[in-house]
Amino acid sequence: MSRARRRAAAPPPRRSVLAGFLSLLGEVLITVGLVLGLFVAYSLWWTNVLADREASARGDQVRRQWLAPAPEESAKPAGPGALDTRDGVGFLHVPAMDNGEVLVKPGTAPDVLDDGVAGYYTEPVKSALPWDEKGNFALAAHRDGHGAKFHNIDRVGSGDAIVFETRDTWYVYKVFAELRQTSKYNVDVINPVPKESGRTAPGRFITLTTCTPVYTSKYRYVVWGELVRTEAVDAQRTPPPELR
Repeated sequence: MSRARRRAAAPPPRRSVLAGFLSLLGEVLITVGLVLGLFVAYSLWWTNVLADREASARGDQVRRQWLAPAPEESAKPAGPGALDTRDGVGFLHVPAMDNGEVLVKPGTAPDVLDDGVAGYYTEPVKSALPWDEKGNFALAAHRDGHGAKFHNIDRVGSGDAIVFETRDTWYVYKVFAELRQTSKYNVDVINPVPKESGRTAPGRFITLTTCTPVYTSKYRYVVWGELVRTEAVDAQRTPPPELR
């Protein structure tokens, strides 16, 4: 038999066990990488799409309600809960964050914040509302995923404006302090007189809180502002100069 015929008749060489294992391991790692990539895309992109869509629909609903005739003064519910509804109490505007308008609702649980809104604290410290004579309007929102409304909180600095819009009033705050990292268990930062803010007497404050560093929830990032004035909303809803 010629050498060529013997070579053609010989069985193909068998792969070693190690080579087979490495091939299988490579396929598994590729599959795991694809799954993780899809999960990251879902968490950081698709949840933003869904949350923004939901928040926009809720915001439109609130604005439609505002277009309805306002109730007579005698018919309005008394007390700070007068505008506290499940639909939302108003819209937060922070030009330095470049995040548009953010619907604000009661509560800071994930099922609230995941809808692409900011929530005000109802526990462990009950937030004041902007129209209260004294207190701290303390808010939380996601920094990543689910709308990421406070993603750019690190761009906010002393002197920047924070504006809260209700049906009939613009509340204009000025940032006076930031706390770039604190324990997520530090609830003193949302007290009526927020600890570590530098303020020691009651006032009309606003506090923004979110997770830090980016893409983690290990610590909290805090920004404090103080009310400097209010403006009545006119028929055209002309925004205050800080938003123009």
